[in-house]
Amino acid sequence: MLGPIITGIDGKFLSQEECEVLKHPLINGVILFARNYEDTEQLLALTNSIKAIKPNLLVSVDHEGGRVQRFVKGFSQLPSMSDAFLLENTEQKLQDIGWTLAAELLACKVDYSYAPCVDVNGISQVIGSRAFSSEPEKVVVGAKALIKGLHSAGMKSVIKHFPGHGSVGPDSHIAMPVDTRSFADINEFDLVPFKQLIAEALADAVMPAHVIYSAVDENPACFSEFWLKNMLRHQLAFKGPVISDDMGMQGAVQVGDYPTRVKAALDAGCDAVLLCNEKEGLYQVLDTLSINNYQHHGARMAIFHQKNYPSWDDVKRDQRWLRCQKIINS
Repeated sequence: MLGPIITGIDGKFLSQEECEVLKHPLINGVILFARNYEDTEQLLALTNSIKAIKPNLLVSVDHEGGRVQRFVKGFSQLPSMSDAFLLENTEQKLQDIGWTLAAELLACKVDYSYAPCVDVNGISQVIGSRAFSSEPEKVVVGAKALIKGLHSAGMKSVIKHFPGHGSVGPDSHIAMPVDTRSFADINEFDLVPFKQLIAEALADAVMPAHVIYSAVDENPACFSEFWLKNMLRHQLAFKGPVISDDMGMQGAVQVGDYPTRVKAALDAGCDAVLLCNEKEGLYQVLDTLSINNYQHHGARMAIFHQKNYPSWDDVKRDQRWLRCQKIINS
């Protein structure tokens, strides 16, 4: 079974210390960053070494295209979603982009990406071109096409940042954003893509926002039973995994120390939590969190396990990959 903790690692190869940490029963898998990448050969060696420790460890990355693309050399340089949405024959091209995004990662045994971003673009400093559109209905169209591409390659989607990060200015990596709008305003605007994608069974997993929606709940969405249990699970009947954003972000700091944050997120309704960069915080969590209470907490994450990984040759022979290169180079 899978525990709830997704951790980062320091470099391009596992240290002995990291190998020991990954054996811990609370560890769900590893999230990779640009610091972990040199080229596709090195990445495949790294993911193989991770999976050799425990075969059920999951490898993930925040790899959307545009300015959020962790792996560069050897990977297709995918456009931002706002740019991709402006292309002619948009839906077909977004499906090809989604397939390419997924297939290239799978060829390196990366199991899933935290994508797509289905926030409706507004005033957010951190969303911007990551969003498909400033109109909810257009976000739905773009996200559906991209997710169909992911699915056709064999990869699950992670839609974010529930219930919407686009209408609040500050960046939750470095600040504590507060959205003061009413529930009715959020429901009729930001929530539209989430509701539609869940209703059409295209949302495999959901990542909540580190944003306080103060007219609704005093807690950030990642730590809010209202948003995760009442709205997401009960009202929207979402059955898949809920994965927190990084517990090291400023939007999580107000909740308490690392063990307090992680426990609060899990108790509020998250299935898994990200601890990307703070090694001491990770050790505090592993030392504090009860194995008996949380060892199987990440069971829903099993949807990300892959039965087969394509080779790079398979990927580059596929017509969807070839069409995507034309999009990139046009």
